[in-house]
Amino acid sequence: MKLITSISLKRSSRTLVLTSTMAMLLSACMVGPNFQKPAAPTTQHYDAQAEQKLGGDDKTVQTQHIDLGKSIEGNWWTSLGSTKLDAVMNKAVTGNFDLEAADATIAQANDAVASAAGRLRPQVGFGASGGRGRENSGGVTATSNFYSVGPQVSYDFDIFGGNKRLVEERKAQAEFQKHKFDAAYLTVTGDVASEAIQLASARAQITAVQVLIADDQKNLELVQGAHEHGSATQLDVALANTQLAQDQTLLPPLTQQRDVAKHALSILVGKSPGEWTAPDFDLSDFTLPQDIPVSLPSELARNRPDILEAEAELHAQSAAIGVATADMYPHLTLSASLATAGPGIGTLWGIAGGLAGPLYAGGTLKANRQASVDDYKATYANYQQTVIKSLGQVADVLQGVNHDAEEYAAQEQALSAAQTSLQLNQQGYQVGETSVLQVLDAQRSYQRALIGEIQAKTARYLDNVQLSVALGGNANGASEQRVAYNGKL
Repeated sequence: MKLITSISLKRSSRTLVLTSTMAMLLSACMVGPNFQKPAAPTTQHYDAQAEQKLGGDDKTVQTQHIDLGKSIEGNWWTSLGSTKLDAVMNKAVTGNFDLEAADATIAQANDAVASAAGRLRPQVGFGASGGRGRENSGGVTATSNFYSVGPQVSYDFDIFGGNKRLVEERKAQAEFQKHKFDAAYLTVTGDVASEAIQLASARAQITAVQVLIADDQKNLELVQGAHEHGSATQLDVALANTQLAQDQTLLPPLTQQRDVAKHALSILVGKSPGEWTAPDFDLSDFTLPQDIPVSLPSELARNRPDILEAEAELHAQSAAIGVATADMYPHLTLSASLATAGPGIGTLWGIAGGLAGPLYAGGTLKANRQASVDDYKATYANYQQTVIKSLGQVADVLQGVNHDAEEYAAQEQALSAAQTSLQLNQQGYQVGETSVLQVLDAQRSYQRALIGEIQAKTARYLDNVQLSVALGGNANGASEQRVAYNGKL
């Protein structure tokens, strides 16, 4: 009997070793597709016409020049040359609550990776039980206490790679969250720069409108005096009043634009408007960059955060197909336990292998896999749409930079003409050839041309911000940059 038991144990041991060896070999098998990055766009252009105008040597219309194929280096907003903007940007990068939330989401995604990776390792537990029972042996009935206590170990060999695909999926989701942070970082920094420029523009226009209103009031006073002396009609007075009233309507929207921009900057840096006030930005604080780096479409697809976000989501869906596929196949597990039992029983141990798999699930598992495949197809279409939309955005902004330069050149000509007219009227008034009303009217025309020039200049600054954002703003690794800012400030 002892010999038979010994032989059986040896056979069982050999069987267990053989089974374990085969399982370890099979564990290299991972069902489902291996993810490959989508091909980058093959086109070399966003908008050939805009690129030709902005990349040529013609400086008669605009003074900016694009360097096609050159990438943005460092913090993109430094090209605007504003130390005030740099200071506010630092506050936003460290204090913005949207970035704070995105940062915590990255940590959560990394925790999910660690949780999934734990399935690839042996699971060690602890079990204990106790009770009281009665047994009858040889006609003798006895009641006694019993207990069992000891460790338990189990291991899933993951022979079809379902757990590995789950880890891959979770890692892709973690990458998705990182790129989502980068996209939020890019949005926040773009909003800070835009609001700062809008604030500066509003302040400049308010000053010009205030001068315009002062000229209108002088004009009205002169017309009223002329009417009293009979040299002007009541219609002249009404027209002067109308002119003043119309120009006064320009002021409230500009003061609202100024205040909204200040409040927006406070929120972007993580403060309420009552806690922190933005500095008084002036348009003179900014410098329009002369050379603009514009990366190629193929580089854009590898650097713009929302494209990388869509790519990571595609990777996660690819891995999900593997998870759903592995669910259709058996799972091989090995478990072992060691316990001290008593009283009077001693040490108990056990080791067992288990193979479990679906035989019939009513089509559920197959449908789940097909759903994963369909989800991948939809995600791939969304990825492609994200890429072409990004190319379209860059093309739009390049045309905007080009047309804004043309508009600014026209506004500068109008301002120059208005200034010449004002000077001539002032000289004519000194020698008695023109009236005061003509001088005031020339002053009004000059102030209106100045407002138009301010608006055109603002549009150029804003389009440069939008172009940097559309090109991705060198935002990869923004979470690490945020950590660096936090350590520096």
